[in-house]
Amino acid sequence: MLEQTFFQRDTVEVAQDLLGCLLVSEVGGKRTVGRIVETEAYRGEEDKACHAHVGRTARTEGLYAPAGTSYVYLCYGVHWLLNVCARSADLQEYPAAVLIRAVEPVAGLEHMAARRTGRKQREWTNGPGKLTTAMGIDGTHHGIDVTLPGSPVYLEASSPVPPAQIATGPRIGINPPEPWKSIPWRFWVDGSRYVSR
Repeated sequence: MLEQTFFQRDTVEVAQDLLGCLLVSEVGGKRTVGRIVETEAYRGEEDKACHAHVGRTARTEGLYAPAGTSYVYLCYGVHWLLNVCARSADLQEYPAAVLIRAVEPVAGLEHMAARRTGRKQREWTNGPGKLTTAMGIDGTHHGIDVTLPGSPVYLEASSPVPPAQIATGPRIGINPPEPWKSIPWRFWVDGSRYVSR
């Protein structure tokens, strides 16, 4: 299980190092596991793509939580998106988190299939809103410490992704001003069919 110290590092480094790790959900007695294949980093009020660019508000408060805390929000009133707060240990209440964009199903496939009825397996988890649906993650999991034993959502270490297999590029689905639009803080496992397009 990843400990808080894993998340008490530079946000961009954490985003890259989460590739290959396992996202585990134990919701409603149903265990599902996905290997993380795509992430994005959002770092600080200066980052115009980060929710916290507007400052500390009721909506963005969760981004200032301790490293290892989940930040789950509703996107377009439809999809829940899972982020985990991550920042250097010397920064206190600095708004930064990593968005989990895509995972490769590993275990609990029958539960994922039931939650994504009528979809091909590749489409269960190839996007941030899709993976939360498939893994039963929603707003009730906002603000939890994913590093605590017994947490319904947590992360585990696994086989690291070889550096040569890690691709990086601009974050997608956002439209902030430059340089934030083009900054390469999106990371993915090159060749994975579960990476969102």
